[in-house]
Parts: sequence; structure tokens; C-alpha cells
Amino acid sequence: MSAPLPQKGLGPGLSVMQQQQQQQPQTHMPPGLPQPGMPPQGALREISPVYLCRIGQETVQDIVTRTMEIFQITRATQLPNGVTQSQAAYQDRFGKLQEHLRQLTLLFRKLRLLYERCVEMTPEIQESPAELVPYVGEETIPVRVEPCSPAVIQERQEVLEKVRQKNQEMKVLMDQMRNLLWDVNAMLTMRK
Repeated sequence: MSAPLPQKGLGPGLSVMQQQQQQQPQTHMPPGLPQPGMPPQGALREISPVYLCRIGQETVQDIVTRTMEIFQITRATQLPNGVTQSQAAYQDRFGKLQEHLRQLTLLFRKLRLLYERCVEMTPEIQESPAELVPYVGEETIPVRVEPCSPAVIQERQEVLEKVRQKNQEMKVLMDQMRNLLWDVNAMLTMRK
């Protein structure tokens, strides 16, 4: 589903792209044409941040897919309710869960490495985490509200009064319906 994570100790000669090329099965393509999904030959030395972001996006999609598979497996798992279940089926599901969790760990590590590499390559466009989360660490600027005209205030009061009246009518209707249902249920119980 996805390539394994690059190791930090591999040195500068082996990039993320080259590792992925090693993991992918070799197809017979004419030598002059680039492989689909691969950057041009000159880009193998330096991978662009855009390409790393695309790999990161695919990694996030893999993480979501694996997580959905984990939830499907756990949803299909029957809780122990006194019924003996096949030990082989239990071991099979447990093995699948362990494999998916291991793959998730690797995918998160890969995503972290891709993120760190993008941060290294684009220091001038990085935002601090406080800028990414709205309203953290700073007070909101109060918005000045213009005073309303008396006609608008009067209309608002009228609308609020109509809403209160409608709410009261609905409450009365709900009480009547509840009483009617109680009576119907009582009569049905008496018939039996």
C-alpha cells in the first residue's frame, strides 16, 4: 500500500524517492519515457517540496484507509459473551489488527519525516504553530457594533414575542399529544 519509511542513517545519497523506486516493482517502460508518478530524471537529486507534499498526502490517505480497516475489523469482532469462538479466527483477526497497527506506526513516522524534510526545504514560508490554530495565545479584537435604529429594535422585539408565543403553543400541543399517547397506551394495555 505504501513504501516503508526511509531511515535517518541512510545518508544523503539515498533519497526518499530512490527508496520508493527500489520498493516499487519494475515495469518495462521505454528508456526515454519517465515512469508515471515519478519526477523527471534531473529531479532525483533534489526532490521538490511540492512532490514531498504529494507523497505526504498519499501517506495521509493510507493512514485513513488503514484506520478505517482497523475500525471495520473491530466492528466485526464479537465481544466475549459466553459463546466460544474459534481460536483460529481470533488469532487471524488479532494478527490483522497487529499488522495494521504496525503499518500505521510506520506511516506516521513516514509522515513525520516528510514534514521535517519540507520544513528544512522551505524555512521562509513556515508558520509558527500558534498561527495555525485560530485564537490561541492572543485575545480577539472586539468588534464595534453600531447602535440600531429604534425601528430595528422594535421589529426585533416583535419577532422575539412571536417566537415566544409559537414556542408556548408548541409546548401546549406537545403536552396534549403526550397525554393522548398515555391514554391510548393505557387503553391498549387494558384490552390485552
